[in-house]
Amino acid sequence: MNTLGTKYRLTLFGESHGRCVGVVIDGCPAGLKFDEVSIQKELDKRRPGQSEIVTQRKEEDKFEILSGVFNNYTTGAPIALIIWNKTQESGVYELRKNIPRPGHSDYTAHIRFGGFNDYRGGGMFSGRLTACYVMAGAVAKMILKKYGIDIVAHTTKIGTVDSVDFPKTIDEIRKQSDNKVRCADAKAAEKMIEQIMEARSKMDSIGGVVECIAENVPPGIGEPRMDTVEGEIARAMFAIPAVKEVLFGDVQSKGSENNDAFIIKNGKIMTGTNNSGGALGGITTGAPIKFRVRVKPASSIALEQKSVDVEKMKPTSLKVIGKHDPCIVPRAVPVVESVAACVILDLMLRAGVIPNVLKENRRA
Repeated sequence: MNTLGTKYRLTLFGESHGRCVGVVIDGCPAGLKFDEVSIQKELDKRRPGQSEIVTQRKEEDKFEILSGVFNNYTTGAPIALIIWNKTQESGVYELRKNIPRPGHSDYTAHIRFGGFNDYRGGGMFSGRLTACYVMAGAVAKMILKKYGIDIVAHTTKIGTVDSVDFPKTIDEIRKQSDNKVRCADAKAAEKMIEQIMEARSKMDSIGGVVECIAENVPPGIGEPRMDTVEGEIARAMFAIPAVKEVLFGDVQSKGSENNDAFIIKNGKIMTGTNNSGGALGGITTGAPIKFRVRVKPASSIALEQKSVDVEKMKPTSLKVIGKHDPCIVPRAVPVVESVAACVILDLMLRAGVIPNVLKENRRA
């Protein structure tokens, strides 16, 4: 239930207001030189308190390694990584534990687990656990980098503001999206910030769209018919709490416009365009994997909302008090990127493209 992947498997544990959150990674190839600095850099992209447009909670999100790494290399054993929770403010959740937040999983979790679920901060349904995806994704990126695979995610829409003037190469997108909203279109980024601040001033929240591109994934990756590359990525994306839609490629209205013509370039078969998003029949074509995810507005808002008291069975209302994001899209960007890395590595391991022991580091 809390495990994702087949060969590269992630199992999440912990709750938002528990002692810690963490991930156990099983199936990571042995012989990977473990780069702790790169993992912390990825976590820093997701952590709260970075600017005025995100929640002002102060969480360092410093991770610890419990197992699976010895002498700076992965051993083949499960890798356990944790982050201690240090800034919980649980009192407000005790006051309204019987009143589910509209738009949140409070009610469905209450029903599914008979009221025994940890309701503080959403428990295991909290966005806090996306830090676990980031840790696992950072490890996956270390391996994918060795095979020339590069992945970047960036914000393309917040509220009514669309990013239309952004670069096409991954390096340029990564460089130009290093701003508060993770948007590579500077003019759009300014307008996005304005809409976020307006939503905050009205005690509301706002959603948006994140695009993700993975380059140099070889052709032939994917497990049809059911474990397709699109299906596995989409399934994983929907494990990110706020994601409500996943769309691959740039589908056109006519077949003559939509079909990607095959060409030969530098002795390789390629497609002239990439409307398919890098996959046909659930298998990678060799073109960049390209998809977009729609992120809903954060459900925890200070505006008064209608709800019910599940214990008294009476209608009521609530205002969510605390430090919450007016827009979670900027913090979702590194999460989308990380989850994509985990899925792509998993599929490449399943296809036998990446071995269980990294050859260049194999010891006698």
